[in-house]
Amino acid sequence: MNTRNAAVTFVLAWYAAMAGDGRAAEPQASRWPVKPVRMVVPFPPGGSTDIVARILAPSLSEALGQQFIVDNRSGAAGNIALDIVAHAQPDGHTTLIGNVSTNSINETLFTSSLKIKPSRDLIGVTLVASSPNVLVSGSVLPPNNLKELIAYLKSRPGQVNFTSPLGSQSHLDTLDFLGKAGLQMPNVPTRGIGQALASIIAGDIHISIQSAASAIGQIKGGKLKAYATTAPKRLPELPEVPTFAEEGMRGVGNDQWTGLFVPAATPRAVIDRLHASLLQVMQRQDVRDLYNRSAIPMATSRSPEEFNRFVQAEIVKWAKIIKDKNVTVE
Repeated sequence: MNTRNAAVTFVLAWYAAMAGDGRAAEPQASRWPVKPVRMVVPFPPGGSTDIVARILAPSLSEALGQQFIVDNRSGAAGNIALDIVAHAQPDGHTTLIGNVSTNSINETLFTSSLKIKPSRDLIGVTLVASSPNVLVSGSVLPPNNLKELIAYLKSRPGQVNFTSPLGSQSHLDTLDFLGKAGLQMPNVPTRGIGQALASIIAGDIHISIQSAASAIGQIKGGKLKAYATTAPKRLPELPEVPTFAEEGMRGVGNDQWTGLFVPAATPRAVIDRLHASLLQVMQRQDVRDLYNRSAIPMATSRSPEEFNRFVQAEIVKWAKIIKDKNVTVE
């Protein structure tokens, strides 16, 4: 049995087990939530994952009658947060706002040091966003389009750099861009999106692939230049910025998906209520407006099973990319 089939088999077996235990768990689960719900975010404030959590938390608090509290637990490429939630009481009162890096890439990249296995110890509830990324530089850099930028970087071997968290989607996507553009440069990891953007604006770091949600304010404010996005078409919020495909680099970069996860033994009744509540609040116009203003496209899954199949496919996809590019961080 190959890795993907084994992973999908595990997810389906888990759901069958939960269905079998459903009668015992139902009385307690039907009262959920009975206390504040913790939404653990694996990154510092300001990034797209954090923004999504802060959009959803107030609406879920209102819908479910208990406060949803955003708890930023950054560090170790998101693995600290993964460990916290995987070992939390599986009663639906501790959740994870995870993303492609934490819940797909890390399983392969940190296999020897990760204390848990995300696909085994966490269960997905639903997608909540799929955010495009954007290639940016500080406004002090002379190039004004992607062709000029590539030529500028090529003319300065050993003098230019980029930033991304080690092993993150941003890191892997930047390596993909550099390879297709015929460029080589070192990565200068920074602590959090705030420090990364500050270093780019100051000119200490030359380029970075960041979520559009994180960078849009600085782009519109003229402090960052945007060269291309990973979106399939131009973003309404950045209509002047072309896509990589438009610039002749089709296939460069991936959107950053974000989803909600809970400990694996969480009762199915709790997962179903959380899934239904999320889909309900994400239909609200005020929530949609907040997503749109943040340049974060909304995304949902029709069921937890659909989302978990998607996550397993992403694990397989990124494992191949990591192997093909020979990326190691340990």
